[in-house]
Amino acid sequence: MPAYLCTACGLQFPPAEAPPARCPVCDETRQFIPAVGQTWTTLDALSRRHRNAFQRIEPGLYGIGTTPDFAIGQRALLVRRPEGNILWDCVALIDDATIDLIQGLGGISAIAISHPHYYTTMIEWSRAFGDVPIHLHEADRAFVARPDPAIRFWSGDRLDLGGGVSVIRTGGHFPGSAVLHWPAGAEGQGVLLTGDTIQVVADRRWVSFMYSYPNQIPLPARAVAAVRDAVEPLAFERIYGAFWHSIVAEDAKGAVRRSADRYIAAITEPAAGASSRRETA
Repeated sequence: MPAYLCTACGLQFPPAEAPPARCPVCDETRQFIPAVGQTWTTLDALSRRHRNAFQRIEPGLYGIGTTPDFAIGQRALLVRRPEGNILWDCVALIDDATIDLIQGLGGISAIAISHPHYYTTMIEWSRAFGDVPIHLHEADRAFVARPDPAIRFWSGDRLDLGGGVSVIRTGGHFPGSAVLHWPAGAEGQGVLLTGDTIQVVADRRWVSFMYSYPNQIPLPARAVAAVRDAVEPLAFERIYGAFWHSIVAEDAKGAVRRSADRYIAAITEPAAGASSRRETA
């Protein structure tokens, strides 16, 4: 029986004779059901129309993205290290070529995922590399569509993956939204892998924070401040976000501070001219 995938977000469901009635990730205000309705595919069908592309982003860091884009269109990131490679976030497509290339880079020892929009085919990825553990924050447990023993739910605000690498819960986009801190990245100045928990924007000196990106629902000021404060103790020079060009190349910690302050001011301060309009009303 096929394990169906949602074509809007890439979430995979347990093998079944027919597609599920709904996708819990898309049937929720942070995502959306496309205008054509909920549709489904399988890994076999996906692999006939798509392939994965690889990019060496910096020493020890590789991007993996599907072309043409599928579902949300994010990339995964592979952190290479002596203690064992870590896959950060997932893309839905995994095929023999992808497995061979990653095995050539040392395989995968663990998978960690920022939030439910990137769960996709995480079980397939785990099984392809020897049932490696998948680390998800327990606050997002309800969005797991395909339970599996490989899933390790963690709690609290920090998960140590060894070798100095850790996953930090920030909240914000989802209750369990998280970032990965890689201290050895950026020539030892530190890197954050953020998915879209901290979203790199068009002006790559800045980032943003949202409850829903497609539906343009902002986060409240207290949630933005919590994200900023969660990463403040960390040393990082660069941010790599969820997409190929989502990079803050320098002063990324300063960018998070400035961006959080700008965001909070924009949603809490009166708009220009608001007081004069009230006075003449």
